[in-house]
Amino acid sequence: MPQLPAPAYPAEVRARLEADAKEVIARYPGSRSALLPLLHLVQAEEGFVSRTGMAFCADMLDLTTAEVTAVATFYTMYRRGPSGDYQVGVCTNTLCAVMGGDAIFDRLKEHLGVGNDETTEDGKITLEHIECNAACDFAPVVMVNWEFFDNQTPESATRLVDDLIAGRTVEPTRGAPLCTYKETARILAGFPDERPGAVEASGGAGPASLVGLRLAKGEEPHPRVVAPRGANPRGEQPHDPSPSEHLSSHDAPQRTSASDPDHPAGPAAEEGA
Repeated sequence: MPQLPAPAYPAEVRARLEADAKEVIARYPGSRSALLPLLHLVQAEEGFVSRTGMAFCADMLDLTTAEVTAVATFYTMYRRGPSGDYQVGVCTNTLCAVMGGDAIFDRLKEHLGVGNDETTEDGKITLEHIECNAACDFAPVVMVNWEFFDNQTPESATRLVDDLIAGRTVEPTRGAPLCTYKETARILAGFPDERPGAVEASGGAGPASLVGLRLAKGEEPHPRVVAPRGANPRGEQPHDPSPSEHLSSHDAPQRTSASDPDHPAGPAAEEGA
């Protein structure tokens, strides 16, 4: 059945959003370029991008609702239904999955009693699996409202969501202190984070992300934290590789007959020859 026109925002809400939207639109030479931040703006109002929010964006930018809907449904950061105060995303892409991401996701589904893209009854947590959090060097990774929680386990992730539900302070491994999903959406719309110290706390890349850069600069790398395959790590001290030694040299291709001048490869003989 065809849907009725989207209901309008209450007058006071519309006036406030219009003032914010005009500030956003003024940043761009072409108004339609402001669509992405405007979608974050309406998401900050309701916690998701509703039909009312899309109609508002279309009206402010002189677009059709079909054009706005096409964008809102393309990007996964825009929620299409009511969402929890905390968006908990578990990376289940290849490396995180191998390192335990699938186990974390399964544990959280069971612990919270929700499935993928579902919200707990108290409205606190929305759980979803994410294809990639772009933090493979800290796998497995969980994000809460787009802030990183690195090197997670099923146990640590369970404690994390329990703390969120209980209202206890939770500190990301890297990034600014947590705020609600609506507050995060407003920041993504381009409005300043006015919490004292929040911007300074956001920091930069973590040490694991900078190893390659340090090697490229010829700086002394960090000690090896993973023992080479086949070695017994018990009782061994971390190995300090030389600047020329790759941190993953134990995973590098090994010498073969084709590359070993002492054992050159000859023509393959037929079986029994």
